[in-house]
Amino acid sequence: MASPIDREISRAGEVPNERPSISHGGVAGTLLHSRTMTVPRFRFDCAVLLAALVCLPLACTPEEAGNPAAGPATGEATGGEAAGGTSDKPTIALVMKDLGNEFFQTMAEGARAFQAEDPQRFELLVDGIQNEQDLNRQVGIVNELTARGVDAIVLAPADSKALVQAVAAAREAGIVVINIDNRLDAEKLAAADLTIPFVGPDNRAGARTVGDYLAGELPEGARVAILEGIPSAFNAVERRAGFEEAMEAAGAEVVEVQSARWEMNLANQIASAMLSKHGDLDALLASNDTMALGALAARETAGRDEVLIVGFDNIDAARAKVQSGELLATADQHADQLAVFGIEAALAQLAGSSPDDRQTPVDLVTAESLAGDSGESDANATKATSDTTETATNR
Repeated sequence: MASPIDREISRAGEVPNERPSISHGGVAGTLLHSRTMTVPRFRFDCAVLLAALVCLPLACTPEEAGNPAAGPATGEATGGEAAGGTSDKPTIALVMKDLGNEFFQTMAEGARAFQAEDPQRFELLVDGIQNEQDLNRQVGIVNELTARGVDAIVLAPADSKALVQAVAAAREAGIVVINIDNRLDAEKLAAADLTIPFVGPDNRAGARTVGDYLAGELPEGARVAILEGIPSAFNAVERRAGFEEAMEAAGAEVVEVQSARWEMNLANQIASAMLSKHGDLDALLASNDTMALGALAARETAGRDEVLIVGFDNIDAARAKVQSGELLATADQHADQLAVFGIEAALAQLAGSSPDDRQTPVDLVTAESLAGDSGESDANATKATSDTTETATNR
């Protein structure tokens, strides 16, 4: 029988990169064959070989020709000309973190849908790393995009400090950079004499709202624990702070804080240890839904259904758990719109304006709010049916 954590995890498959090879009948075959020829024929074959070498780049795709600009940093091009770089439209690259997380998959889908609404407005490149631990790869992606000469980069950095140097190089090259989701470190930016617009939610306020809702369900003098994200990430710091503020205001005691680095498996292990260590634990506050799902599986294994759990992000799997009552609450920071807001800021800056920071919405999600949304949808559907029937009757 599958364990609770096995039932929660869905792994994204990876397709290995494939590179074409030249067969023995190609250039190498021509060179081998030429050794046995007479001088006149040899001169003729040399001319054929020279022509073949000249034409080879034209006959291959950028990947086949070994073009660095067509490597991993180019990601997925939307808009027709982005892959070739021949369009007069600006090319905007969306660089994300943790593409295995549904939140960022939704973010990418929202960006693609926005570009598809007006394909002539800009080209879109979508790229990112498979998990938030691969900081070097995300730095490499930004550097490759800088070398390629895209017009703008909309960046959700995996780390608030590690990406600043690559961002500085992009700005030095004249590339517009918009920071979304996780704010770049203010001190690092100041040291590099950089001003980068930030487009994203107030993570502290969002976590405070979730924590306040949890506090209303806790007994007096409750004991709680926090699963935080990567400690060097600004959004992780802010969410932990929001949770702690809410618990302090409610008179609850935070007995333990540990980083599960946004990961489900690690959160499952840490939550299991917390539940074993603290037999009187009343709640677990997880700084994202992926960790909350890991904590839910740990709670199920431990048979501790009385322990309340909250998350942050409103991914589909977590929303279903909220609806069923297994997860008390989460926060919706509208992943489908977050990249769109960043792209709009990039387009505005490319057009000559100087966009300010933009705070995007974050909303509390509970079983009650989901029931209300469902009721509103049902009411709208009923009204639409009624209007259709009335129209048909009046004909």
